[in-house]
Amino acid sequence: MRYAKPLEEGRLLRRYKRFLADIETLQGEQLCIHCPNTGSMLNCMEEGGRLWFQRSDDPKRKLPGTWEISQTPQGRLACVNTARANALVEEALLAGLIPELAGFGGLRREVRFGVENSRVDFCLDYPQGRAFVEVKSVTLGFEGSPVAAFPDAPTLRGARHLRELTALARQGIRAVQLYCVNLSGIEAVRPAAEIDPAYAQALRDALAAGVEVLAYGAELSPEEIRLTRRLEVLSDAQGRG
Repeated sequence: MRYAKPLEEGRLLRRYKRFLADIETLQGEQLCIHCPNTGSMLNCMEEGGRLWFQRSDDPKRKLPGTWEISQTPQGRLACVNTARANALVEEALLAGLIPELAGFGGLRREVRFGVENSRVDFCLDYPQGRAFVEVKSVTLGFEGSPVAAFPDAPTLRGARHLRELTALARQGIRAVQLYCVNLSGIEAVRPAAEIDPAYAQALRDALAAGVEVLAYGAELSPEEIRLTRRLEVLSDAQGRG
């Protein structure tokens, strides 16, 4: 996925009210831009740190740009725009770059499923039946560790999605949890049990029920983001950062 135009570099002054960030460009211009991330962004940012943003030319927008990439305190690059994960996965699915999910005849987005009023990110149609695929964006890394973790804050919604996938798997319907790791320098992913033990337990239950759990890592630059390779999925007892 190439950006419509290369991102501009700046530095973070502060993030506040979840969706706002004050930045300074390399030219010294101070801007308030949109932060498209509802999470804690734990270990993703630091005041004074480098970032890259997409400037908007739309006069109707209240804010002049959107924060896309951050350099983490550990020196990695993290895509903090969580909306990019689904677009990256869809691009990879359509290009046949995720072998485990290749061969589908139809792709539908945001399909209602389950009994808890949920929507799954993708429903893939195969000759032998459907596969329900839920995508999560992973950006939580740790100093000195190539293992990323999810979530970066307690997530009732994430646990609910896992319960829905677990119920499907128990009915013999193909269910997939796909972690889109938008963080450079990562080799594996684990559930962040120290942050959300309920989510970690839900993932264990999902694995036991037959939910397929995949992780793919992204290559990031100010010009382009793309999924490049499969990563290992660890249990919560391994690879602690």
